Amino acid sequence: MEETLASQKMAKIDLINSLEKISSKITDRILKLEGFIQKENQKEQLEILIFRGFSSSTTHPIEIDSEIKVIAFKYILTNFKLYKAPLTETEENFIRENQNSDFFLNQKNWI
Repeated sequence: MEETLASQKMAKIDLINSLEKISSKITDRILKLEGFIQKENQKEQLEILIFRGFSSSTTHPIEIDSEIKVIAFKYILTNFKLYKAPLTETEENFIRENQNSDFFLNQKNWI
């Protein structure tokens, strides 16, 4: 039983890293992760952009070392949006969105 729980925890930790790996192979896509960080009975908005294999947060500091967890806080991701890069003001770049964290782990869903 402990092994299963440990595997589930590792899968959650590796979600962003796994999405970064897919992103590094599909360089004309931007994946926006939306959710929140739970801090002392408060929810803080969380937004992460993944582009060309790298994550950047518009709301919180993140780690850039691939050996450690990107977000140091407990977080929940609630929505994922895929865009065509580069983003422009005049073009509609939105491709699709999904609320299932596993959806974009399938590389075919990035096309």
